[in-house]
Amino acid sequence: MSETTEDTTTVSLQDITDEDELREALSVLAGSDPENCSYTKGYVKRQAVFACNTCTPTGVDRGGLCLACANICHDGHDIFELYTKRQFRCDCGNGKFGDFKCQLNPTKDRANLQNKYNHNFYGKYCSCDRPYPDADDQVDDEMIQCVICEDWYHTRHLGCAVVDSEELQEMVCEACMNKAPFLWTYAAHIAATPVIKVGHSGEELEVNVDEPEDKEARKCEAFINAGEGSSCQNTDMQPENRSAAFKRTRQEMTDSPVKTHGCRLKDLLPRGPYRAREGAVFWPYNWRSQLCTCVSCKRAYVKSEVQFLLDESDTVLAYENSGRTQPHGEDLLMSFLSSMDHVQQLELIYHYNDLKTELTTFLQQYAVEGKVVTAEDIQQFFEGLQSRKRRRPNAGY
Repeated sequence: MSETTEDTTTVSLQDITDEDELREALSVLAGSDPENCSYTKGYVKRQAVFACNTCTPTGVDRGGLCLACANICHDGHDIFELYTKRQFRCDCGNGKFGDFKCQLNPTKDRANLQNKYNHNFYGKYCSCDRPYPDADDQVDDEMIQCVICEDWYHTRHLGCAVVDSEELQEMVCEACMNKAPFLWTYAAHIAATPVIKVGHSGEELEVNVDEPEDKEARKCEAFINAGEGSSCQNTDMQPENRSAAFKRTRQEMTDSPVKTHGCRLKDLLPRGPYRAREGAVFWPYNWRSQLCTCVSCKRAYVKSEVQFLLDESDTVLAYENSGRTQPHGEDLLMSFLSSMDHVQQLELIYHYNDLKTELTTFLQQYAVEGKVVTAEDIQQFFEGLQSRKRRRPNAGY
């Protein structure tokens, strides 16, 4: 990346291809084809999705692009990298783009009616509706993706303290929990215990509360039997007590909560413990396998539009693992490392938006001062980058 002089050492990205940081950032693209438009595959189960601010700016009907179209059809445009989206079909060149035609597949339907769009397609994220990176935000904060709505949230806007555990893979934001209220019952049994700040010192502690009264459990059971869409809540809980939950052991969080041939959810309702219905929820890696699959519950998943939760291959971790086995996965990695033009594509990757700038500044500082860039210097750079990066949805894996 810089010319070699007798006092400096040339450092190229090829020299750091073994860095876990770089491979982790690129793994999101490994499951997508960099040369062929994904449109012919229909609504792809999961793929890397992009948006073009040049062709569909704010105020214009939103559209999404596959990896190949982002690289080829929209080369040089202002692109938003949206990480991955489920059940999405490439919009490049359809009715959302006016006279612009897709170079890879010019014969597309005018619209993909099953696609779902949110403010991410305008480069906005979180409940605060801000861009990333955000030049006006002086807070060094991570962002975490909700596995249901697939939006990204600042940790300070999750409504709870962030749980840090090797066994946690997926997060569901509070809004999505309320759209599928039966998840709160599962959360009380198998999700991570929320950590709250208590006392004047702000110390983080896990706090226990009493179980809800039997009458509340009966109301919740009636709610499930009736198949209603409204949430059941413990109306006796006061606001100051709503952030508390029961402690659970690691085994209790990972073991199947109920062994039954009937409805798991109905069996859980009268058992307690109670969990306050507020804040994001962090789930252990195997939580989807513990969801009930009876006919009544399947109907509830469909009604709440979360039926994909029953598909464990829907996870981002499964997508990335699959992508690493594809032949183009390693070829894509090397192509991104081959030249600065490709390196700039790293800006499309969520927590690598500022990698190029930081690395260039880092190397230029050594060049100006005439210092040698050592392996230890490179290691320290990536350690610093690691501490600031956005949290992955599959943290710990």
